[in-house]
Amino acid sequence: MGRLVVVANRVADPRKPGAGGLAVALGEALRASGGLWFGWSGRTVESCSGNRVHQQRAGEITLATVDLSHADYRAYYLGYSNSVLWPVFHYRLDLADFDAGDIEGYRRVNRLLAHKLEPMLRPDDVIWVHDYHLIPLAAELRAMGCAQRIGFFLHIPLPPRTILAAIPQHGWLMRSLMAYDLVGFQGATDRDHFADYVLREAGGQMQGDDRLHAWGRTVRARAVPIGIDVAELESMARGEEAREMRRAMRENYAQRRLLVGVDRLDYSKGLPQRIRAFRRLLEQYPENRRSATLIQVAAPSREDVDAYGDIRHELETLCGALNGDFGELDWMPVRYIRRTVARKRLPGLYAASAVGLVTPLRDGMNLVAKEYVASQDPADPGVLVLSRFAGAAEQLVEALLVNPYDTAGTADAIQQALRMPQEERVVRHARLMQSIRSHDVHWWAHEFLHALADVDA
Repeated sequence: MGRLVVVANRVADPRKPGAGGLAVALGEALRASGGLWFGWSGRTVESCSGNRVHQQRAGEITLATVDLSHADYRAYYLGYSNSVLWPVFHYRLDLADFDAGDIEGYRRVNRLLAHKLEPMLRPDDVIWVHDYHLIPLAAELRAMGCAQRIGFFLHIPLPPRTILAAIPQHGWLMRSLMAYDLVGFQGATDRDHFADYVLREAGGQMQGDDRLHAWGRTVRARAVPIGIDVAELESMARGEEAREMRRAMRENYAQRRLLVGVDRLDYSKGLPQRIRAFRRLLEQYPENRRSATLIQVAAPSREDVDAYGDIRHELETLCGALNGDFGELDWMPVRYIRRTVARKRLPGLYAASAVGLVTPLRDGMNLVAKEYVASQDPADPGVLVLSRFAGAAEQLVEALLVNPYDTAGTADAIQQALRMPQEERVVRHARLMQSIRSHDVHWWAHEFLHALADVDA
């Protein structure tokens, strides 16, 4: 395989602390080939006409970024990517803003990125494009004559064709995916939705187990679930910051059973439903009053999009009402924290918690579920309560799987988790860890690139 070129909306330096497991895994593959990581710089300018590509070296890797104009940022990022694709792909048609002008900005930015990237490419490069921001990038590159192997990985869910069909020009969007040689999804459900769209909306054909033919192109479609860097997480758990967090939590809540949720403040995460389920737990199982405490971390996310202000207000109202109705002078049922907790401290928070709540309404994977499991003491582990609508549910079948829309059912599952015998917790955790270790982020990168290398360019 030739040089690896990674293209993503944002570029990260894999050498920096806190770069995350994804950046580390991609960094390994990039270093091995002296690769290039290309994408938006995160900066906006008045006009990007004639704007040059900013390049810097990160060891053996070249990091290359492009600035966007204010107008392109609004249309491409805030508009089409996060006000159309994000809500629709998370099954929320009611929150989508189908502004006809934004799709042109989305196409324009993908065309701009393709034109900036193309002169930097070599004939034997292997190109790996990431996520919903860049769906049409391969089609733009093909139009310029690029014949390299190009793969795409969708980190978020792909909904059924009946939901996709609500997007204006959905046929153009999905046809763009056929310009890739390999399209990867988080799970079998998402892959099957793609196949169903191609077969029934485009009149395509299935060729073998994973090949789809339509619009004169053949693409491989595979489920390649992303994992975490287990070794990195275990190293962080042994670090002073994580150990201090665990120590502080156990001292401050010595008389309590802790439940923890760590999420971005996003309407896809099911946070209001989670608080309602916790309220139901206290109502139906009063023995948990003055005993169970939920620590809910909700990191701010895309606060310049109206829907995020609405979810923040709803969540704050629910937490305030719950604490007002059930709280005592020496016990607050919910500790709501609207800020980011340092990544190095999180394993300590997870380890101190008897129950981890990962209950999105819809999620591509949700790596918090895997991080929670990997942070536990194998001899006395906590219990993962996981939404069946998270991609992780296809792998982590030993978790307690719940329907987050079912308030009573979720409350019952939380009660089961709080009362689960240690012997059962140990067995479930061991099986979960086996899955997480065998399908970690390094397996994911290797599996995808190996499949892409097998494609005939």
